[in-house]
Amino acid sequence: MFSALTQQQTSSGCSVSSVSRQNVYGGTMGLWTLLLLHLHLAVCVSLPAPSNVSISSYNMEHILRFSPGPGTPSDAYFTVQICSSRKHQWKTVPWCEALMAGQTCNLTNKLNDVFDHYMAQARAFRTNQTSKWTKSREFQPLTDTVLGPPEFSVSGCGNCLILQIRDASEGPFEHNSQMKDLFWELDLNVKRTRDGAEFKLKLPYKHESVISYLQPGVEYCVSVSFRSIINHNSVASEQRCAFTSPPPPQHTLFLVLGLFGAFTLVVFLVVGRVIFRSKVSLELLRRHLSRLKSIMCPA
Repeated sequence: MFSALTQQQTSSGCSVSSVSRQNVYGGTMGLWTLLLLHLHLAVCVSLPAPSNVSISSYNMEHILRFSPGPGTPSDAYFTVQICSSRKHQWKTVPWCEALMAGQTCNLTNKLNDVFDHYMAQARAFRTNQTSKWTKSREFQPLTDTVLGPPEFSVSGCGNCLILQIRDASEGPFEHNSQMKDLFWELDLNVKRTRDGAEFKLKLPYKHESVISYLQPGVEYCVSVSFRSIINHNSVASEQRCAFTSPPPPQHTLFLVLGLFGAFTLVVFLVVGRVIFRSKVSLELLRRHLSRLKSIMCPA
């Protein structure tokens, strides 16, 4: 039945069957041949390849995203593979073998060497159809991840602030223990609330640090970000504010202002009285001198 079929290679690498006119139009064999030819050609039609295949990373959590190619059928699935520069072998990610459009692939557990370089690729497939692979750009976890801000608190210590960082198991160190062995710094932005004056400061990363040489009783706001010599992709935290030392209570301030006002009034009254009495004394002295003059020198 299939002896009349001969195989030819098309430019796309798909096998296409050529059938003699006699067999095509020769009754039952011709119908079967046409059906087989139709199915064979359907296998050779490629799906559109995915686009925008990329790996984004935040605090060492690596996520692959992609977009379906234009015209991709709604029932198509997608599969993901990765390759490292050390092993040079593409491997399918088990939990990303049959993704649907709009889904992402978490590669955190696969890209676990922060010093290695990786690439990922994705393609569409459905029954008897596949697309070409679309590759991502090269990705290195250590340099390409974005470092989120640490959790911290600030408290006053007289003319300074104490900065306390949360446990290092959080943040960028949570997903990869290699990160803990690297040298980290903290970038600080310190702003005085009263007038907006600010300055920047770099400190070695540790759980507790002191921001010195501040004004007592003044409120400062601090924002913090991680920094390393090989990764400058960091996000600054929101500001945390604190007084260097407790500000004076409000009622005490009113009392001080009241006392100052009363003291000023008393001084004003005393000075006024002294001036008034001086003027009266001068007038009496002038009259007395005038009287003496008239007595000693009668007209």
